Amino acid sequence: MKLSVGGALKVAFRPWAEGLENIPAEGPAILASNHLSFSDSFFLPAVLDRKITFIAKAEYFTTPGIKGRLTAAFFKGVGQLPVDRTGGRGAGEAAIRSGIGVIERGELFGIYPEGTRSPDGRLYRGKPGGLARVALATGAPVIPVAMIDTEKIQPPGKIVPKLMRPGIRIGKPLDFSRYHGMEHDRFILRSVTDEVMYEIMKLSGQEYVDMYATAAKRQIAEEAKRQQEREKPARAEKAGRAERAEGTGRPRSTAAEIAATADTADESGA
Repeated sequence: MKLSVGGALKVAFRPWAEGLENIPAEGPAILASNHLSFSDSFFLPAVLDRKITFIAKAEYFTTPGIKGRLTAAFFKGVGQLPVDRTGGRGAGEAAIRSGIGVIERGELFGIYPEGTRSPDGRLYRGKPGGLARVALATGAPVIPVAMIDTEKIQPPGKIVPKLMRPGIRIGKPLDFSRYHGMEHDRFILRSVTDEVMYEIMKLSGQEYVDMYATAAKRQIAEEAKRQQEREKPARAEKAGRAERAEGTGRPRSTAAEIAATADTADESGA
């Protein structure tokens, strides 16, 4: 990836990066990043010399068809870890075990604490699961990362990216060794996660929203559905006027205009 896709990305988009000196030349570390676009998982590895292993949703590995097979081959080729997000707590435990395995091999483990892409470019509350538990179970340092403007390059739903220059800011490592062995204390997990999210917010300059991104996405979808319901009567009326206009054989006009024309014709004796 670094020689082919990574090189092409650097030439085409010219991503800038600050704080590369905060990435250790060797040894394990956790890279905790905000998540604005699908392309985040491409730009961050492209600017680093070391390999980063991310957790990837299982759908990337199981989608049928030619596109699905190509996607699966790519993610397997770059060493990403498939995790089934539909399995509840079991899926979460699998993700944590995978992350611990990456750290125990002395590698870089990449994770998005928000759990999903931001729906509107703001920074959402981090989930106190994978990030904090892997950090506390292994003692690995957590390095906050901020992706800048990647949502403008490839917004959700867009396949063809826009050519513009994204940025990456990498903060100083955070040491949570004082909490080692307390990975099952939910208050400690929440505290660690919030501290990391605060550092990401300072790096990214994003507005912070104290709710989960998944909940925000549900709210946005529900509001869109309600808006569609509110617009249904107007659309139905518009469609009805069009049908009535077509039924008269006249150009599309309002019912009042058609009635006025008919009255004039009667008065003239037509």
